[in-house]
Amino acid sequence: MNSVKNLNKWANTHTYLTVDLVRITLGVFLFMKGISFITNIQYLNDLISPIDRIGGGMFLIHYIAPAHMVGGIMIAFGLLTRWAIITQLPILVGATIINFMGAMHSQNLLLALLILGACIFFLFYGSGKNSADYYFKMQQ
Repeated sequence: MNSVKNLNKWANTHTYLTVDLVRITLGVFLFMKGISFITNIQYLNDLISPIDRIGGGMFLIHYIAPAHMVGGIMIAFGLLTRWAIITQLPILVGATIINFMGAMHSQNLLLALLILGACIFFLFYGSGKNSADYYFKMQQ
């Protein structure tokens, strides 16, 4: 628990507006990707078809889109950012694995790796000073 507090203190003293803008952009991108998956279910079904042989395809369809939408909103506002990112990690790891199991789409692989890297960064960095987490912490 002390290590998380130390990480938060370090992140709050070394915060930059550009990092917060990247966090907001990441959240908006994930939210829009969730909207895209809901409006085009067949595209999402085609994406997860290499894993569908293992089972759980319907569960994945009903997990990925809402997790992206809710997690994207939470990341954009900086509300429980680390928890929201933890829910995104299995999806993003699965997105990179799908590219190796099915047909290789280099653009999708690059995008998944970029978003995965940003999520791992914010998992350690936290939400920063310009976030709902920081605001609620200061209210106490």
